[in-house]
Amino acid sequence: MKATDLRAKTSDELNAELIELRRAQFSLRMQLATQQLNKVDQLSKVRKDVARVKTVLAEKAKQA
Repeated sequence: MKATDLRAKTSDELNAELIELRRAQFSLRMQLATQQLNKVDQLSKVRKDVARVKTVLAEKAKQA
């Protein structure tokens, strides 16, 4: 996911994306805790995607 793709979305779409990413992050944390997670790098990718979405939301809020 790239920031340029996120900037093209509306705030509502970004909020929905953020909720989806948070759910994925929770699921990955539970898999890690139960030792079912094979690809540990997915955790950091999702965390960075959450940060990207939050950054773009903050930019949009500052513009409005």
